[in-house]
Amino acid sequence: MSGIIAYCRAGFENDCAAEWQEKSAALGVYGYCQATAQQGYVVFRCQVEEADHLAKKLALTDLVFTRQFIVILAELDQLPVADRVSQVQVALLDEDLLAAFDTVKPAGELRVEVADTNSGKELSKFAKKFTVPLRRGLRQIEWLTERESSRRPSLHVFILGTDHLVLGYSYSFNQSPWPMGILRLRMPNDAPSRSTLKLDEAFQVFIPAGEREQRVTSGMNAVDLGASPGGWTYQLVRRGMMVQAVDNGPMDEALMESGQVRHFREDGFKFKPKKRNITWLVCDMVEKPDRVAMLMCEWLVEEYCKEAIFNLKLPMKKRYQTVSESLALIKETLAEYGHGRYRVSAKQLYHDREEVTVHIYREPS
Repeated sequence: MSGIIAYCRAGFENDCAAEWQEKSAALGVYGYCQATAQQGYVVFRCQVEEADHLAKKLALTDLVFTRQFIVILAELDQLPVADRVSQVQVALLDEDLLAAFDTVKPAGELRVEVADTNSGKELSKFAKKFTVPLRRGLRQIEWLTERESSRRPSLHVFILGTDHLVLGYSYSFNQSPWPMGILRLRMPNDAPSRSTLKLDEAFQVFIPAGEREQRVTSGMNAVDLGASPGGWTYQLVRRGMMVQAVDNGPMDEALMESGQVRHFREDGFKFKPKKRNITWLVCDMVEKPDRVAMLMCEWLVEEYCKEAIFNLKLPMKKRYQTVSESLALIKETLAEYGHGRYRVSAKQLYHDREEVTVHIYREPS
């Protein structure tokens, strides 16, 4: 068994698979996908050398529907309940496996993971209990460093059942920092809506930790289009920004009492700021993706803002095609009419649903 396992949101397996077929082909790898609805992952079949090549060259940040992906080392099924660890040891000490993956050993950390599904949640308790003895067993055979190392590849154990698992690895320079590729956030008690978690996650996913103090900070001016009742405005306010909240609907009273929010009862597609002093534009309006995409481009081309985070609501079918077309439209428009260079990123975040989140950053000249 060789190839790659890509973790994704349950129900988006076909979109994840379509993206893998396109992105891998662009790198000269012509494999095929195995995807089952609602299983929360996709298997991309290719040769061992090709899988390792993709692990190094296909940036996780360039994949919209993939949360994390691992190169398959081995699949173990019908493991004896009384002695799973020794079977994993035997598999990892196989001479052919060691020859094929000699640069991976020893791994710098162990990640024991499950699919983000109901069946996966049922296996999560077992995964936690299995981690400690497995870590000990891996160190005994020198497949894991004595202390965690961020410079070495990570060893993944993807649990499909109490007697069924897949061993894999990812490179430290091309992986999610969070287990299963999921950034879990706690819902603030005083937030107006659960949508607030989308923007909180977006800031942490798209803005490098070392740059957040400069790029997401107190004193900045921001605009929230389609703001009511204020879930996204809440995240801007808690970071100390002054916000123009645009929506014909009502805003949360506590946000208005903060003194940091001005509410404009206007159509988000018609509103224009009076001054070009906006750092952040955010938008979570329920509208056709291409229409939202062009609105964001207009704000950036007119230099109303410096950065934008927004959601594209997806149709029931051809979701990957819709995302690809919207991103292409954005890049073409900014290249033709924009002033400077722009970095465009997109991801289906953990707190998203039938949507993807896009970030556009105008790089300093």
